[in-house]
Amino acid sequence: MGRVAAIGEQTRVGGLALAGAVVLVADSPEAARRAWRDLPEDTDLVILTPAAAEALRSGPAAPQGHSPLITVMPP
Repeated sequence: MGRVAAIGEQTRVGGLALAGAVVLVADSPEAARRAWRDLPEDTDLVILTPAAAEALRSGPAAPQGHSPLITVMPP
């Protein structure tokens, strides 16, 4: 079973750590892109805040050979 990761602002994703998610705090567009590039290879689900999703909209694809399911939190 793979990991669940959450990328976004601390106030929106911090609590997901209590459920076992890997929390990658990203308070800026560049931080969101960096977190995306640094996703653990065994990540199967990525939860994005709306701000992180916007930062990644025209950004990098998932790392080669890695295509996790992606969901975006509601605003």
